[in-house]
Amino acid sequence: MPHKANNNVLVELTSVSKSYGNLHPAVNAVNEVSFIVSRGERVALLGKSGSGKSTLLNMIAGLDRPTVGKICVAGRILSELSATAIADYRRECVGMIFQAYNLIPWRTALQNVELPMVFDRREKAERTAAAQEALAAVGLTERMGHRPSELSGGEQQRVAIARALMNGPELLLADEPTGNLDSSTAEDILESLRRFTENSQTATILVTHDEELAYRFSTRVLHMLDGRLDHDSGVGDV
Repeated sequence: MPHKANNNVLVELTSVSKSYGNLHPAVNAVNEVSFIVSRGERVALLGKSGSGKSTLLNMIAGLDRPTVGKICVAGRILSELSATAIADYRRECVGMIFQAYNLIPWRTALQNVELPMVFDRREKAERTAAAQEALAAVGLTERMGHRPSELSGGEQQRVAIARALMNGPELLLADEPTGNLDSSTAEDILESLRRFTENSQTATILVTHDEELAYRFSTRVLHMLDGRLDHDSGVGDV
């Protein structure tokens, strides 16, 4: 069922909780979390390991469902979608970047970046041209024919960014995207993300345990503690 809301609001969570197991009391990975994310906004979910931030991101991605509460993204109430509709939602609306890159090892950088358009049944010439442009934008013109094992960690993450943005997603979800990188490379990756999103209406939700990184990248920081939203601060509220 379509959800009517402010056109500028892309993501809306209402009293979202996620419980696991049959223990009494239940183990709540996420507990009564509510917030909105507007189009074009860069939001960080900041917290220590076990704070619930990755669980929350997985639910926004449609990879998991809340035990209670509602998640609405781009007019879709995720808990009401079928498995097919959830897959369509991820393909059409969401780009995802992971700490582990998740590139297909036997495919080249170019082929990895083309994949979203393959699933979207675009013509070969169109998707190759678009993938070449995306890789050039992240500085990998000379590395397009290389497989992941032939690329550095920073280069692999740039490939992952290019792939995530290929279909022009409304929402970009990044789970500890710089966790395996040195500080200099991490800064380059964040700059690539900023450059791609700051002049568009793509919203970004970044999961991190690094407070400095969260405030450097984001326009708003949501602090997670023990599964709850502890507080919500802008970049000027450090």
